[in-house]
Amino acid sequence: MALLSTNSITATNNSDTRIAGCLLIGIPGLEYLHIWLSIPFCAMYVAALVSNSILICVILSQPSLHEPMYIFLSMLASADVLLSTATMPKALVNFWLGSSHISFDGCLTQMFFIHFLFVADSAVLLAMAFDRYVAICSPLRYATILTSTVIGKITAATLTRSFIIMFPSIFLLKRLHYCRINIIAHTFCEHMGIARLSCSDISINVWYGLAAALLSTGLDIILIAVSYIRILRAVFQLPSQDARSKALSTCGSHVCVILLFYIPALFSVFAYRFGGRLIPSYVHILLANLYVVIPPMLNPIIYGVRTRPILEGAKQMFSNLVKGCN
Repeated sequence: MALLSTNSITATNNSDTRIAGCLLIGIPGLEYLHIWLSIPFCAMYVAALVSNSILICVILSQPSLHEPMYIFLSMLASADVLLSTATMPKALVNFWLGSSHISFDGCLTQMFFIHFLFVADSAVLLAMAFDRYVAICSPLRYATILTSTVIGKITAATLTRSFIIMFPSIFLLKRLHYCRINIIAHTFCEHMGIARLSCSDISINVWYGLAAALLSTGLDIILIAVSYIRILRAVFQLPSQDARSKALSTCGSHVCVILLFYIPALFSVFAYRFGGRLIPSYVHILLANLYVVIPPMLNPIIYGVRTRPILEGAKQMFSNLVKGCN
């Protein structure tokens, strides 16, 4: 009888968490600043949406920009828009209205798309590094290597890899028994945040998360580093200073975007793993929220300022719009 009662309580707690959903409490310790924090976050989110949308429209509308480098850039902009949109609207509603509730399935869905888009972002940066490697190290073969078919295969591989890596996480979370409080101290759902709500053993989730990070982002970082080592070696073998400067300038924007993407992510990971007791939790969550809006906001600006064809394409697009209105 006692065993039956215990099982009934466990089943009730498990179903309550799944039915009642989760509560995203925002930034713990800074609840009184939620309204004020929403102002810069909203401004950065809107700027990211507008700037990336303009960048995508410029690339699509200008035939001169239908080259591999700019196609990959439009893919990066699309992933950035989706990543910030997967997180910011819910966070802003929480800040403004105090609406912290999200269904359990909704939380899993948000978690999947956040991690899926992060892995896809990393893969696109790797594709852009490969593009620069071919352009500098094998310029005569550039058009024959990076054909439209190859670009299509790279796009399909990016999406497929992201899906394969992240889809199992949904089942790893669904298999757990949830019998603790359903409060997540964050503004959005992420894998370990959901797993920690469980009273089951989450060792598999921990190791899976580590393996997924190493096999996606970790591997991408290594391959990007190898690409740029070979690029630098080829650049410094060029005979003239002008040729070296021109080759390096074509990589400058991409290097800035890479640093903007990986440095905050790596800092957040290492700070969470090794400085959890030294760094307040609200700092981790602030960094996580800034991470999903600052790179998407700055990437189009970096490429727009440093890449003349994009700047000229934007002028041409707006000029055509003005003429069309007249």
